[in-house]
Amino acid sequence: MRRLTLRFLAVLVISSGALSRTLAAETPAAASSSSSCDLRPVLIENFDEETAPNRRIETIASVKIGPVARWTAHTPWSGDFGDARFTDPLPQGGPFKMHDGILSITASKDGEGHWSSGLIAAADSTGAGFGTRYGYFEARMKFPPGPGTWPAFWLAALKPVGTSDGNVEIDVIEYYGQFTAGYRPAVHVWYKDEHKSWGKDKEIKVPDNALVNDFHSYGVDISPQAIVFFLDGKEIWSQPTPPELDGPLYPLVNLALGSGWPIDKTPNPSTLLVDYVHVYGREAGPPAGCPPGPPH
Repeated sequence: MRRLTLRFLAVLVISSGALSRTLAAETPAAASSSSSCDLRPVLIENFDEETAPNRRIETIASVKIGPVARWTAHTPWSGDFGDARFTDPLPQGGPFKMHDGILSITASKDGEGHWSSGLIAAADSTGAGFGTRYGYFEARMKFPPGPGTWPAFWLAALKPVGTSDGNVEIDVIEYYGQFTAGYRPAVHVWYKDEHKSWGKDKEIKVPDNALVNDFHSYGVDISPQAIVFFLDGKEIWSQPTPPELDGPLYPLVNLALGSGWPIDKTPNPSTLLVDYVHVYGREAGPPAGCPPGPPH
């Protein structure tokens, strides 16, 4: 599918160098023992006064993580995808709005028929950002109705932009608006040699239109042993952790359009609602592994 091709081309330019870092102000000190199963907050984004003073949209910057900005509006490798252009936040208008603790990302079509939408990434091209190698990632979202919509919550390697090989991508959820009774989580590993790249996914069945009628939480637990996916706190699928997972991952949320599916009947506008994005880190844990799932 077209998403895989675009992602492959984009991920090729993420560096495989040793440097990857999170902002010191947001990353607590590591646990004293590598066998600990304790989860520690790395990024607690609730899109309200706690994490966005005065509901300022400045928490989303164009391309640079900084003292205020916790998100960028483009992939660090500048690899937009889909049939709607990802645009920068604007003081008035633009795809992003924060209200009552909810981030809305809106795809809309202008008078000339061109679509624009939004993406947030917790990293920039220098490798600054918020992530963890092992731990738990979760977002609570409500999807827009209608065919052609393509919202996603996914993870990518937290590394400076450069050259790369063997990068892990985890799609916690991809939802295609014309298939209203299911979605797909996936694990990918991308290589320069396309023949070495691989991916596995699974269709998760849900009640028809359930994901557009209400908010749901989508999570993934990552350990040295397994990648375990969750829907509303319940385990739904797991895969062995690939050996290529050699460093931290950071979260992205986007409302794209298309992915090879027609958008001529996509509602204008279409809005993705995001209640929160939470990231918790943990150490490698004991040899037998840690109990997967969100913190209690």
